[in-house]
Amino acid sequence: MLRIDSQLRPADLACKIRRLWELSAAKISSIEKHYDARQGSPVFTVRGWYAAHGWTEWTQGFQFGSEILQFDATGETRFLRIGRDHTIKHMAGHVAHFGVHDHGFNNVSTYGNLLRLMNEGRISENQWERSFYELALKCSGAVQARRWTKIRDGGFVYSFNGPHSLFVDTIRSLRSLALAHHLGQLFMGDNDERISLLDRLLDHARATATYNVRRRPAFSVVHEALFNINDGSYRCPNSQQGYSPFTTWTRGLAWAMCGYAEQLEFLDAIGEKRHRGLFEETARDTCDFYIANTPTDGIPYWDTGAPMLHQLGDYLDRPADPFNDFEPVDSSAAAIAAQGLLRLGRYLNHKRYWQAGLTVLDKLLDEPYLSTTTKHQGLLLHSVYHRPNGWDYIPRGKKVPCGESSMWGDYHAREAALYVQRVAEHKPYLTFWGEMT
Repeated sequence: MLRIDSQLRPADLACKIRRLWELSAAKISSIEKHYDARQGSPVFTVRGWYAAHGWTEWTQGFQFGSEILQFDATGETRFLRIGRDHTIKHMAGHVAHFGVHDHGFNNVSTYGNLLRLMNEGRISENQWERSFYELALKCSGAVQARRWTKIRDGGFVYSFNGPHSLFVDTIRSLRSLALAHHLGQLFMGDNDERISLLDRLLDHARATATYNVRRRPAFSVVHEALFNINDGSYRCPNSQQGYSPFTTWTRGLAWAMCGYAEQLEFLDAIGEKRHRGLFEETARDTCDFYIANTPTDGIPYWDTGAPMLHQLGDYLDRPADPFNDFEPVDSSAAAIAAQGLLRLGRYLNHKRYWQAGLTVLDKLLDEPYLSTTTKHQGLLLHSVYHRPNGWDYIPRGKKVPCGESSMWGDYHAREAALYVQRVAEHKPYLTFWGEMT
């Protein structure tokens, strides 16, 4: 169980956060200099160097978004320049990508961060540039909302697996619908049907809370919920990247924690009260489960039901061991979860969640999780991608993946660090729409 440091304060992490940005600058520069973009988007490291892995191009926004976050945190304009240039040059295809559920990852991390910085006055106001970002985000939200499956009690944005498939990951892609709605966009259907993106956001979040967050007979967060698309009935749980349909893949758990907490903030900002109770319950349930089912330092193993965990003995009563011989940890899940805990703690004025988030981030900002060598392009070590498919690199002499990084893990470590940095420095509160004071 996570051992929460109740005395930790955002300012206590300031030195570690400054060190993270120093390391981050060198790693971003290394990727910019050495990575061959002809391979496709960088996904994870192999022997410390970023490599592509064709499946869907869902990580490119995290690559360029990291450059933008680096500027946000440090004011180094060269990172703004390359982040902006890369967004303009490479991201248009993601805006019009009808085949994925990842718009909140790719487009909000790039166009969204740039628009947020303009809203905050961090980059110069330019009407054409603002209109460019806004148009990209409006289109992205509508394209994402088009991937829609109707079910008996609403509907959901379906995954790249097809119309039968509801992924828990997609809760964080609701940011694309939220931003598009906030910018005044509607989804126009056949016969000029005017469809509210906010309604689709709420329906999807409700479906995820109902079918992916299982409370009985035992609590778990299901990676994939399957439906009969002929009549809209729910069929069964499933898992793609977790161990089984009846265990909790911890990165999926973290997506739910962060996604619901962030959407609660957005819905509160626009005065939307529908389903607020269900979403708060889901955010609490997922955060409570994380705290109870994570080792004392807050770094989870990749699945709470992974088959060899029993070989580790009382693994929840001590810090996680990323170098063990039986099951890998997933630091990327911890980076995502830390932000979920922090946001929910602030939203509910709940000290336990807030302190839990600070505790997890504090651990990630130190070795063995923070990568401190220039010989490794990753920032956050001990991330895993797809354990069932065996996609992660296993170092010589080891039995499970360790020592490698992922583009989403690095991005979310930066995002969580920026979040706490702003709180510590009494800067504007970090939201994806950039207007909360």
